[in-house]
Amino acid sequence: MQLGKNEELRQWTRTVIEKMPHLSKSQAVVLAMWSFGIVMTQSSGLTTVSVFLAELLGKKENTVRQQLREWLRDAEDKTKTKDGRASLEVTSCFSPLLSWILCLWPESEKRLALAADASTLSDRFTVLAISVVYRGCGIPIAWKIVEATKPGSWKPHWQELFRHISQTVPADWFVIVTTDRGLYADWLYQQIKSIGWHPFMRINLQGLFQIQGENSWRPINSLVPEVGQSFQALVTCFKTNSIECTLLARHDQGYADPWLIITDLPPEVADACWYSMRSWIECLFKDGKRGGFAWHRTKITDPQRAERHWLAIAISLLCGK
Repeated sequence: MQLGKNEELRQWTRTVIEKMPHLSKSQAVVLAMWSFGIVMTQSSGLTTVSVFLAELLGKKENTVRQQLREWLRDAEDKTKTKDGRASLEVTSCFSPLLSWILCLWPESEKRLALAADASTLSDRFTVLAISVVYRGCGIPIAWKIVEATKPGSWKPHWQELFRHISQTVPADWFVIVTTDRGLYADWLYQQIKSIGWHPFMRINLQGLFQIQGENSWRPINSLVPEVGQSFQALVTCFKTNSIECTLLARHDQGYADPWLIITDLPPEVADACWYSMRSWIECLFKDGKRGGFAWHRTKITDPQRAERHWLAIAISLLCGK
Protein backbone atom coordinates (compact mmCIF):
# COMPACT_ATOMS: atom_id res chain seq x y z
CA MET A 1 0.00 0.00 0.00
CA GLN A 2 2.72 2.47 1.02
CA LEU A 3 4.82 1.51 -1.99
CA GLY A 4 1.83 2.32 -4.17
CA LYS A 5 1.39 5.74 -2.58
CA ASN A 6 5.09 6.44 -2.98
CA GLU A 7 4.84 5.74 -6.71
CA GLU A 8 1.74 7.93 -6.93
CA LEU A 9 3.65 10.78 -5.27
CA ARG A 10 6.60 10.31 -7.66
CA GLN A 11 4.26 10.44 -10.67
CA TRP A 12 2.46 13.44 -9.18
CA THR A 13 5.81 15.19 -8.70
CA ARG A 14 6.86 14.51 -12.29
CA THR A 15 3.58 15.99 -13.49
CA VAL A 16 3.95 19.15 -11.40
CA ILE A 17 7.54 19.62 -12.61
CA GLU A 18 6.38 19.19 -16.22
CA LYS A 19 3.37 21.53 -15.95
CA MET A 20 5.13 24.19 -13.88
CA PRO A 21 8.49 24.36 -15.70
CA HIS A 22 9.20 27.93 -14.52
CA LEU A 23 9.54 26.78 -10.90
CA SER A 24 12.81 25.60 -9.45
CA LYS A 25 12.94 21.87 -8.85
CA SER A 26 12.74 22.29 -5.08
CA GLN A 27 9.71 24.58 -5.39
CA ALA A 28 7.94 22.11 -7.68
CA VAL A 29 8.79 19.15 -5.45
CA VAL A 30 7.35 20.76 -2.33
CA LEU A 31 4.31 21.98 -4.27
CA ALA A 32 3.75 18.37 -5.31
CA MET A 33 4.15 17.22 -1.72
CA TRP A 34 1.68 19.83 -0.48
CA SER A 35 -0.96 19.13 -3.11
CA PHE A 36 -0.61 15.34 -2.94
CA GLY A 37 -0.87 15.43 0.84
CA ILE A 38 -3.99 17.61 0.66
CA VAL A 39 -5.75 15.18 -1.67
CA MET A 40 -4.73 12.09 0.28
CA THR A 41 -5.71 13.47 3.69
CA GLN A 42 -8.62 15.62 2.48
CA SER A 43 -7.15 18.39 4.60
CA SER A 44 -5.04 21.45 3.85
CA GLY A 45 -3.78 21.62 7.43
CA LEU A 46 -0.01 21.77 7.88
CA THR A 47 0.04 19.25 10.73
CA THR A 48 -2.22 16.71 9.01
CA VAL A 49 -0.31 16.85 5.73
CA SER A 50 3.07 16.71 7.53
CA VAL A 51 2.14 13.59 9.51
CA PHE A 52 0.93 11.82 6.36
CA LEU A 53 4.00 12.69 4.28
CA ALA A 54 6.45 11.89 7.07
CA GLU A 55 5.04 8.39 7.39
CA LEU A 56 4.90 7.94 3.61
CA LEU A 57 8.47 9.15 3.02
CA GLY A 58 10.03 7.69 6.16
CA LYS A 59 11.12 11.11 7.42
CA LYS A 60 10.78 12.89 10.72
CA GLU A 61 7.56 14.82 11.06
CA ASN A 62 9.31 18.04 12.09
CA THR A 63 11.59 17.83 9.03
CA VAL A 64 8.63 17.57 6.65
CA ARG A 65 6.71 20.20 8.56
CA GLN A 66 9.59 22.66 8.26
CA GLN A 67 9.92 21.93 4.54
CA LEU A 68 6.24 22.64 3.92
CA ARG A 69 6.28 25.75 6.11
CA GLU A 70 9.36 27.17 4.36
CA TRP A 71 7.60 26.85 1.02
CA LEU A 72 4.87 29.22 2.21
CA ARG A 73 7.25 31.92 3.46
CA ASP A 74 8.64 35.05 1.82
CA ALA A 75 12.36 34.98 0.98
CA GLU A 76 13.33 37.24 3.88
CA ASP A 77 11.56 34.93 6.34
CA LYS A 78 13.15 31.72 5.16
CA THR A 79 15.76 29.91 7.20
CA LYS A 80 17.22 27.97 4.29
CA THR A 81 20.24 29.32 2.46
CA LYS A 82 20.26 27.41 -0.82
CA ASP A 83 17.61 26.81 -3.48
CA GLY A 84 14.73 27.31 -1.09
CA ARG A 85 15.74 30.91 -0.39
CA ALA A 86 13.67 32.52 -3.17
CA SER A 87 10.02 33.35 -2.63
CA LEU A 88 7.55 31.48 -4.76
CA GLU A 89 5.82 34.05 -7.00
CA VAL A 90 2.27 32.78 -7.18
CA THR A 91 1.29 35.04 -10.06
CA SER A 92 3.85 33.30 -12.28
CA CYS A 93 1.82 30.10 -11.87
CA PHE A 94 -1.52 31.44 -13.13
CA SER A 95 -0.90 31.07 -16.86
CA PRO A 96 0.78 27.63 -16.54
CA LEU A 97 -2.10 26.47 -14.34
CA LEU A 98 -4.67 27.53 -16.94
CA SER A 99 -2.58 25.93 -19.71
CA TRP A 100 -2.52 22.71 -17.68
CA ILE A 101 -6.32 22.72 -17.54
CA LEU A 102 -6.69 23.51 -21.24
CA CYS A 103 -4.43 20.63 -22.26
CA LEU A 104 -6.97 18.30 -20.60
CA TRP A 105 -9.83 19.81 -22.65
CA PRO A 106 -11.32 17.78 -25.53
CA GLU A 107 -9.73 18.94 -28.79
CA SER A 108 -13.10 19.81 -30.33
CA GLU A 109 -14.28 21.78 -27.30
CA LYS A 110 -13.02 25.32 -27.80
CA ARG A 111 -15.39 26.90 -25.32
CA LEU A 112 -14.57 28.05 -21.82
CA ALA A 113 -16.60 29.50 -18.95
CA LEU A 114 -14.85 31.49 -16.23
CA ALA A 115 -16.27 32.87 -13.02
CA ALA A 116 -14.90 35.87 -11.15
CA ASP A 117 -15.88 35.95 -7.51
CA ALA A 118 -15.00 37.47 -4.14
CA SER A 119 -15.33 35.34 -1.01
CA THR A 120 -14.36 35.90 2.61
CA LEU A 121 -12.75 33.87 5.36
CA SER A 122 -14.37 35.33 8.50
CA ASP A 123 -12.89 38.79 9.11
CA ARG A 124 -9.38 37.69 8.11
CA PHE A 125 -9.20 37.39 4.32
CA THR A 126 -11.05 38.35 1.18
CA VAL A 127 -10.20 36.10 -1.76
CA LEU A 128 -10.60 37.55 -5.26
CA ALA A 129 -10.53 34.61 -7.64
CA ILE A 130 -11.04 33.72 -11.27
CA SER A 131 -12.00 30.08 -11.76
CA VAL A 132 -12.65 27.71 -14.62
CA VAL A 133 -16.11 26.18 -14.23
CA TYR A 134 -16.74 22.83 -15.88
CA ARG A 135 -19.18 19.97 -15.32
CA GLY A 136 -20.32 21.13 -11.92
CA CYS A 137 -16.88 22.01 -10.57
CA GLY A 138 -14.74 25.09 -10.18
CA ILE A 139 -10.92 25.26 -10.27
CA PRO A 140 -9.21 28.56 -9.39
CA ILE A 141 -6.66 29.76 -11.94
CA ALA A 142 -5.83 33.25 -10.64
CA TRP A 143 -6.38 34.85 -7.26
CA LYS A 144 -5.47 37.67 -4.93
CA ILE A 145 -5.90 37.47 -1.17
CA VAL A 146 -6.23 40.67 0.82
CA GLU A 147 -6.93 41.49 4.43
CA ALA A 148 -10.70 41.53 4.83
CA THR A 149 -10.73 44.68 6.93
CA LYS A 150 -8.12 46.59 4.92
CA PRO A 151 -9.58 49.54 2.97
CA GLY A 152 -8.76 49.98 -0.70
CA SER A 153 -10.05 49.39 -4.21
CA TRP A 154 -10.20 45.91 -5.71
CA LYS A 155 -9.95 47.33 -9.24
CA PRO A 156 -6.14 47.04 -9.63
CA HIS A 157 -6.23 43.50 -8.28
CA TRP A 158 -8.85 42.34 -10.77
CA GLN A 159 -7.02 44.09 -13.61
CA GLU A 160 -3.80 42.33 -12.69
CA LEU A 161 -5.46 38.92 -12.42
CA PHE A 162 -6.97 39.17 -15.89
CA ARG A 163 -3.67 40.45 -17.27
CA HIS A 164 -1.87 37.32 -16.07
CA ILE A 165 -4.20 34.95 -17.94
CA SER A 166 -5.28 37.09 -20.91
CA GLN A 167 -2.78 35.58 -23.38
CA THR A 168 -3.15 31.95 -22.32
CA VAL A 169 -6.37 30.95 -24.08
CA PRO A 170 -6.04 30.55 -27.88
CA ALA A 171 -7.66 33.40 -29.83
CA ASP A 172 -10.16 31.12 -31.59
CA TRP A 173 -11.75 29.97 -28.33
CA PHE A 174 -15.16 31.20 -27.18
CA VAL A 175 -14.82 32.46 -23.58
CA ILE A 176 -17.49 33.91 -21.30
CA VAL A 177 -16.69 35.49 -17.95
CA THR A 178 -19.51 35.43 -15.41
CA THR A 179 -19.74 37.76 -12.43
CA ASP A 180 -22.35 38.17 -9.72
CA ARG A 181 -24.17 41.38 -8.86
CA GLY A 182 -21.59 42.54 -6.36
CA LEU A 183 -18.84 42.58 -9.00
CA TYR A 184 -20.51 44.54 -11.78
CA ALA A 185 -18.46 47.52 -12.99
CA ASP A 186 -18.27 49.22 -16.38
CA TRP A 187 -14.45 49.13 -16.39
CA LEU A 188 -14.50 45.36 -15.75
CA TYR A 189 -16.99 44.87 -18.57
CA GLN A 190 -14.70 46.77 -20.94
CA GLN A 191 -11.57 44.97 -19.76
CA ILE A 192 -13.09 41.55 -20.42
CA LYS A 193 -14.09 42.72 -23.90
CA SER A 194 -10.61 44.07 -24.59
CA ILE A 195 -9.16 40.58 -24.07
CA GLY A 196 -11.51 39.20 -26.73
CA TRP A 197 -13.68 37.41 -24.18
CA HIS A 198 -17.38 37.97 -23.49
CA PRO A 199 -18.62 39.52 -20.24
CA PHE A 200 -21.67 37.79 -18.78
CA MET A 201 -22.39 39.99 -15.80
CA ARG A 202 -25.39 39.84 -13.52
CA ILE A 203 -26.66 43.28 -12.48
CA ASN A 204 -29.00 44.61 -9.80
CA LEU A 205 -32.59 45.65 -10.36
CA GLN A 206 -31.80 49.35 -9.94
CA GLY A 207 -31.27 51.72 -12.84
CA LEU A 208 -32.70 52.43 -16.28
CA PHE A 209 -32.25 51.03 -19.76
CA GLN A 210 -33.18 52.12 -23.26
CA ILE A 211 -33.90 49.70 -26.10
CA GLN A 212 -31.87 50.62 -29.15
CA GLY A 213 -34.01 52.64 -31.57
CA GLU A 214 -36.32 53.93 -28.84
CA ASN A 215 -36.20 57.28 -27.03
CA SER A 216 -37.73 56.36 -23.69
CA TRP A 217 -35.89 55.05 -20.67
CA ARG A 218 -37.41 52.19 -18.69
CA PRO A 219 -36.71 50.94 -15.17
CA ILE A 220 -34.73 47.71 -15.15
CA ASN A 221 -36.94 46.32 -12.40
CA SER A 222 -39.94 46.47 -14.77
CA LEU A 223 -38.57 43.54 -16.74
CA VAL A 224 -39.86 39.97 -16.22
CA PRO A 225 -41.81 40.63 -12.99
CA GLU A 226 -43.60 37.29 -13.32
CA VAL A 227 -42.20 33.78 -13.14
CA GLY A 228 -41.76 32.29 -16.60
CA GLN A 229 -41.02 35.58 -18.36
CA SER A 230 -37.87 36.33 -20.33
CA PHE A 231 -36.42 39.22 -22.33
CA GLN A 232 -33.46 39.88 -24.62
CA ALA A 233 -32.60 43.00 -26.63
CA LEU A 234 -29.84 45.36 -27.62
CA VAL A 235 -29.95 48.27 -25.18
CA THR A 236 -28.18 51.19 -23.64
CA CYS A 237 -27.91 50.21 -20.00
CA PHE A 238 -27.72 52.87 -17.26
CA LYS A 239 -27.95 56.62 -17.76
CA THR A 240 -24.68 57.15 -15.89
CA ASN A 241 -21.63 55.22 -17.12
CA SER A 242 -23.79 53.85 -19.92
CA ILE A 243 -22.95 50.61 -21.72
CA GLU A 244 -24.11 49.55 -25.18
CA CYS A 245 -24.85 45.89 -24.69
CA THR A 246 -27.31 43.03 -24.84
CA LEU A 247 -29.61 42.84 -21.84
CA LEU A 248 -30.92 39.39 -20.93
CA ALA A 249 -33.60 38.80 -18.33
CA ARG A 250 -35.11 35.58 -17.08
CA HIS A 251 -37.39 34.80 -14.14
CA ASP A 252 -37.54 31.09 -13.36
CA GLN A 253 -39.50 29.10 -10.84
CA GLY A 254 -37.80 28.85 -7.45
CA TYR A 255 -35.90 32.15 -7.69
CA ALA A 256 -36.94 35.17 -5.64
CA ASP A 257 -35.27 37.56 -8.09
CA PRO A 258 -34.88 37.35 -11.85
CA TRP A 259 -31.52 37.05 -13.56
CA LEU A 260 -30.60 40.31 -15.28
CA ILE A 261 -27.44 39.90 -17.34
CA ILE A 262 -25.49 42.19 -19.63
CA THR A 263 -23.16 40.86 -22.33
CA ASP A 264 -21.57 41.94 -25.60
CA LEU A 265 -22.95 38.87 -27.38
CA PRO A 266 -25.87 39.39 -29.81
CA PRO A 267 -29.34 38.60 -28.39
CA GLU A 268 -29.80 35.73 -30.84
CA VAL A 269 -26.56 34.10 -29.63
CA ALA A 270 -26.60 34.65 -25.85
CA ASP A 271 -28.70 32.56 -23.49
CA ALA A 272 -29.35 33.65 -19.90
CA CYS A 273 -29.26 29.98 -18.87
CA TRP A 274 -25.49 30.03 -19.33
CA TYR A 275 -25.29 32.01 -16.12
CA SER A 276 -26.24 28.86 -14.21
CA MET A 277 -22.69 27.58 -14.80
CA ARG A 278 -21.49 30.20 -12.34
CA SER A 279 -23.14 28.26 -9.52
CA TRP A 280 -20.57 25.50 -10.09
CA ILE A 281 -18.00 27.51 -8.15
CA GLU A 282 -20.00 26.51 -5.05
CA CYS A 283 -18.28 23.15 -5.51
CA LEU A 284 -14.96 24.98 -5.17
CA PHE A 285 -16.04 26.63 -1.92
CA LYS A 286 -17.31 23.31 -0.58
CA ASP A 287 -14.15 21.40 -1.56
CA GLY A 288 -11.90 24.06 -0.11
CA LYS A 289 -13.73 24.50 3.16
CA ARG A 290 -16.11 22.39 5.23
CA GLY A 291 -16.93 19.86 2.55
CA GLY A 292 -13.33 19.03 1.76
CA PHE A 293 -9.90 20.52 2.52
CA ALA A 294 -10.94 22.57 5.58
CA TRP A 295 -9.14 25.74 4.49
CA HIS A 296 -11.50 27.70 6.75
CA ARG A 297 -9.52 26.31 9.70
CA THR A 298 -6.18 27.62 8.49
CA LYS A 299 -3.97 29.37 11.03
CA ILE A 300 -2.29 31.44 8.29
CA THR A 301 -2.63 35.19 8.86
CA ASP A 302 -0.33 36.55 6.14
CA PRO A 303 -2.12 37.08 2.76
CA GLN A 304 0.94 36.19 0.65
CA ARG A 305 1.44 32.90 2.48
CA ALA A 306 -2.27 32.22 2.04
CA GLU A 307 -1.90 32.81 -1.71
CA ARG A 308 0.82 30.14 -1.89
CA HIS A 309 -1.37 27.81 0.12
CA TRP A 310 -4.13 28.38 -2.42
CA LEU A 311 -1.78 27.27 -5.20
CA ALA A 312 -1.40 23.88 -3.52
CA ILE A 313 -5.16 23.70 -3.04
CA ALA A 314 -5.82 24.63 -6.69
CA ILE A 315 -3.55 21.84 -7.94
CA SER A 316 -5.19 19.46 -5.47
CA LEU A 317 -8.59 20.32 -6.97
CA LEU A 318 -7.24 19.86 -10.50
CA CYS A 319 -5.41 16.59 -9.95
CA GLY A 320 -7.95 15.20 -7.54
CA LYS A 321 -10.81 15.40 -10.03
